Amino acid sequence: MSLSLAFFSLLFLRRAVSVGLCAVTVATGAQAAAPLPITALPPPVEAALARAKVPREAVSVLVLPAQGGGAPRLAWRAQEPMNPASVMKLVTTFAGLELLGPAYVWQTPVYIEGTVQGGTLRGNVYLRGQGDPKLVLERLWLLLRRLQGRGIQAIHGDIVLDRSAFIVTGHDAAQFDGEPLRPYNAAPDALLLNFQSVVMGWVPDVAAGVARVQWDPPLAGVQLPASVPLAPAGTACGDWHAGLRAELTDAARFSFAGSYPASCGERQWAVAYADPGAYAARAVAGMWRDMGGTLTGTVRNGTVPSGLQPAFIASSAALAEVVRDINKYSNNVMVQQLFLTLSWQQSGVGSMDGSRAVLQQWWRKRFGDADLPVVDNGAGLSRAARISAQALGRMLQAAWAAPVMPELMASLPVVGVDGTLRRSQSRAAGRAHLKSGSLRDVAAVAGYVHGADGQRYVLVALVNHANALAARPALDALIDWTARLP
Repeated sequence: MSLSLAFFSLLFLRRAVSVGLCAVTVATGAQAAAPLPITALPPPVEAALARAKVPREAVSVLVLPAQGGGAPRLAWRAQEPMNPASVMKLVTTFAGLELLGPAYVWQTPVYIEGTVQGGTLRGNVYLRGQGDPKLVLERLWLLLRRLQGRGIQAIHGDIVLDRSAFIVTGHDAAQFDGEPLRPYNAAPDALLLNFQSVVMGWVPDVAAGVARVQWDPPLAGVQLPASVPLAPAGTACGDWHAGLRAELTDAARFSFAGSYPASCGERQWAVAYADPGAYAARAVAGMWRDMGGTLTGTVRNGTVPSGLQPAFIASSAALAEVVRDINKYSNNVMVQQLFLTLSWQQSGVGSMDGSRAVLQQWWRKRFGDADLPVVDNGAGLSRAARISAQALGRMLQAAWAAPVMPELMASLPVVGVDGTLRRSQSRAAGRAHLKSGSLRDVAAVAGYVHGADGQRYVLVALVNHANALAARPALDALIDWTARLP
């Protein structure tokens, strides 16, 4: 090798080494610039917890980039299994969207057995429930109206309700919190009508001295008072429910011993019916007769005869819309309907055990055996449900990258704007989509927050303590902290 060639070879080698060192320096600098995860709660959160008298050991928090692969920005006891309350609905709704698809609809077939002549059906009508979570009053009216549209005004036979698609046993509406008349304690049902609730509408009539009561749906065989006295003039609205002194535990007769303040204006009050097993039959019979139909037989439970084909099918809204109702307003019975549908779709019968198995299988396929949640009934209305912030955070990262992300995210309450978080005191109003959860000793939020750096962050915060509900300001402070991430 000539001296000149050796010189240039050595020069090239030195430059190459120099460029390599620069590259290492840049890479090391970039790595050093990446924020390290914070392993202590932010001071505003600590202060709010102290005011609520909730120890930091009762809290689990995880904040990490929604885009997968990024390190957590905040991790505090993130591996601890906690009761998530209604935040568990995120697991059920995401699984439902992936397993069933956002366009999935529930179908309620209607069968006509017999002959129709002169407006009279000589035979039976069958309604087969298949889990529709939102077969509410208006849609029941439309279903029966379609029946009348086939020339049927009188039924010389029975209306038979087939509820065999779901097996729900041992449900005690009073077991969870001793409030069996609260609509959130309603049991799922293959033929769930109007959430098994009775809605009372109150309209003051000052001239007559009464408040008129409208009942929806009209329940056949139940005595329902048409009015109650008005309270003395000038009575403040206050706790008007207590002032009515209602007796609603008798399934055959509702009564009121008190009065209604005119200052309340028009109000509504929804209660769960005291005999849920008889609700669907009473509602269908009452609605049919209210629409001018006649029935010589009864409305009863039964099954559709083999080989009988549907006369028509009533379809629900798409799952994407149902999921929005579930998460925005934390509807317990609707999400249990979805949960039971998972096993009904797989085996032809919906059951809690079957749906737990389906959901666990989905979780293992998606995330492996680690951090397997205890979903119980899929709604979070449970003392047994458990999931860690780490598991929920991983799931929300996966959801962000999933095809159904738009449907799931759009279903979450917008902080300070709508749903269960419309009254949130967070300063990040409009910048966070979060599912909230509340039980007697649980407060939780989980979802997505838009940070100051333009990124979306997954936020999961779970509080399990006797003073958990007083820790809501701490959760708001955590939302604010996440929204300010640079």
